[in-house]
Amino acid sequence: MNLLQRFQLIHRRIRTVLIVLAIQVLSFQSQASIMADTTSFIHTIDIKTGKLDTLKSIKSHVEAPNWHPDNYLIMNSYGKLYRFDLKTRQMSEISTGFATACNNDHGISPDKKWLVISHNDKNDPSTKSYKSAIYVLPINGGTPRRITSEVMSFWHGWSPDGKTLVYCGERNGNYDIYSIGINGGKETRLTASEGLDDGPDYSPDGKYIYFNSYRTGNMQIWRMLADGSNPEQLTFDNNSNWFAHPSPDNKWIVYIAYTSDEKQRHLFGKQVKLRLMNVQTKEMKDITPVFFGGQGTINVPSWSPDSQKIAFVSYSVK
Repeated sequence: MNLLQRFQLIHRRIRTVLIVLAIQVLSFQSQASIMADTTSFIHTIDIKTGKLDTLKSIKSHVEAPNWHPDNYLIMNSYGKLYRFDLKTRQMSEISTGFATACNNDHGISPDKKWLVISHNDKNDPSTKSYKSAIYVLPINGGTPRRITSEVMSFWHGWSPDGKTLVYCGERNGNYDIYSIGINGGKETRLTASEGLDDGPDYSPDGKYIYFNSYRTGNMQIWRMLADGSNPEQLTFDNNSNWFAHPSPDNKWIVYIAYTSDEKQRHLFGKQVKLRLMNVQTKEMKDITPVFFGGQGTINVPSWSPDSQKIAFVSYSVK
């Protein structure tokens, strides 16, 4: 290859990168505009009867309900965390101190006393455009304590003994699953496949971590042992399957299925449905009809403490 050919090749590569970046920026702006005109519907569904209750509609974008046994949900909206009282159906802000750029990857500790959040720390020295790190604070609010030193890190699971967090981390351009002790320190890489591995969540006995992976060329639900060994594929359909959450009694897995092939994306504003898998038999079924949702619907564990209901969010846009 002569010098001119090399120059032309480099030029084409740079042009391709710029086009991709432009598309990403336009996509982000479009998503932000859509989300600004959103109405959010907070639901629960009974997995046995199929009874769907719409608890509240809010002319705002709220996401990702966690279900606390004291009869409230924890949700995020525009960078802040809120408590949604299941009896009064009113929302109140949870103080997270300096952490006012929280995304929809948050959750409750096994002893129900602590809250874990993923906050975009713009003061982090990383050159990355988005700097999500994981923090822990008291369940009723307080000053967050940083756990992960590396960005981007997005929390998804808490070990049943309360000692370990698992999360999706972007390192050197690849997204894999990592674990870290509750007091921070060195992280442990649990997956190393090509393509996105995301959404790790522990089984209640601590034996497995459930996650979604693109390693086969289609987003599917997998599980592995808690040390990252023996990965096993659980779904094999044409949906894009994300965010598998085991029930507290360890009998069921709920996950969100995009009805279109979304590659490695889990965007807001898509046709989706919730599906249920029997842990013992591996049989699966739809538990909702198809609805308008996606990012924010069920990113985090949202089972009721008695394993009978699931909280989730659907949306409409003007």
